[in-house]
Amino acid sequence: MLEMWPSARLAVAVALLTGCATPACAEHSWQSQSTLSAPASAERLPFTTALEQAWQLDPSQRELQTNRKGAQARARAAASWFAGGPTVTGNYFDDHAIGSNQGYTTYQGEVSIPLWLPGQGSATRSVAQAEAESAEKRSMVAHMSLAVRLLDTTAAALLARKHLATAQAYTASALQISKDVAQATRAGEMTEADQHQADAALDTARLDSTAAQEELQTALANLSALLGGTSIPDIQTYTATDSALNRISALTTIEAHDPRIQAARKEVDAAEAALKLARRSFMPNPEIGVGAIHEKQYASPWDNRVGVTFSVPLPSSVHNAPLLAAAKDRAAAADRQDALAHRMVRQEAAQIRAHLVSAITSLNDASSAATHLQNRSALLERSWKLRETPLDDVMRARQAAYGAALARDRAEIVWHAAIVRALIASQTLPGLATGLADPTSASAAWATSNSSGNTALTIPAALDTGDP
Repeated sequence: MLEMWPSARLAVAVALLTGCATPACAEHSWQSQSTLSAPASAERLPFTTALEQAWQLDPSQRELQTNRKGAQARARAAASWFAGGPTVTGNYFDDHAIGSNQGYTTYQGEVSIPLWLPGQGSATRSVAQAEAESAEKRSMVAHMSLAVRLLDTTAAALLARKHLATAQAYTASALQISKDVAQATRAGEMTEADQHQADAALDTARLDSTAAQEELQTALANLSALLGGTSIPDIQTYTATDSALNRISALTTIEAHDPRIQAARKEVDAAEAALKLARRSFMPNPEIGVGAIHEKQYASPWDNRVGVTFSVPLPSSVHNAPLLAAAKDRAAAADRQDALAHRMVRQEAAQIRAHLVSAITSLNDASSAATHLQNRSALLERSWKLRETPLDDVMRARQAAYGAALARDRAEIVWHAAIVRALIASQTLPGLATGLADPTSASAAWATSNSSGNTALTIPAALDTGDP
């Protein structure tokens, strides 16, 4: 029955099914479909610009700024000459309350102020200054964590957009095939089984297209939560695989500049300063002041007296033991976090490096597989035209080529994301607030392609992020 189908109609159907009749043209057709979602150059939002926008909207930035300013204010307050504010006390006595009514009246007032214990003032300033520096480093950690979250969200949005464009193109092709097979079936040129085959392929394509649309909407919603808009940042200009690999391989430099290690180190400094302060505060602060008494007795002249007062609480384990125990606990916890931070950064760097190397191979293999399956699909369709291959073999080949194209698109996005992730981990991404990246350097410096391959999975920024 196939030979009764007009050759022109068959050629149109094959062209719609594969986008072309030759292997080379089939590959070109899929490549053009995978780039349908690529934004125009003028509409691209640089990733570093997007990171700056997200950081301005990030609520943790305001909290950390408040923490840092509060610690700085405590440091300035600790420079005072005295350990606290003055205390004013007053007393009034007379004999009316006991019923004697002899005219005995006494007015007494006192002003006292607490004094620093030896070394306590400088230790208090050290604690406040260390906590201010720790808040600053924690702000850098939050910035790094935000960069990783933005990268994961961006990669998801780009992948969803590519998936939707490819799925829509495949759906349009399947729809046309279904129409042509239906027309041929009504003319008696194809069987009803072929019609069911074509309709099933169309339904499957529509199902995947609907899922891709939902995936894109979800990704854009997540992106809007970070950026306040749905513009997808551009990470596809980052192609310098070798440079990123060299950066992430410099473990000594990474450890020296990683803000999580720096924050852990500052917390150790703050804990040590707090322990020193606890040892200096071995007793409650003594107080010194001046007092005056204004007194009158029955049939006597007024009696005024002025003197100096002081109060010195004695040391006690009831006071000292809890302070020292709390300070030692904080110091031990800070040491543990410092050791874990070094271990975590080393492990993360090794994982990112391994994923980056894997990404290069993965993209090459995915691209090669997509090309081979596209060529196979074109050859089977050519055989179908010659009545040598049934329709179901052609449809399966087309589906396999479609899946390979999606895998290639994913590998490409993951490769770009892996390069950016390596730059974040090595603190060399322009605009990252770690004190190492040059804010005046252009992100285009990383857009020079010197790679031999492509793709990698993103790794979380550990201390404060989970798996992507």
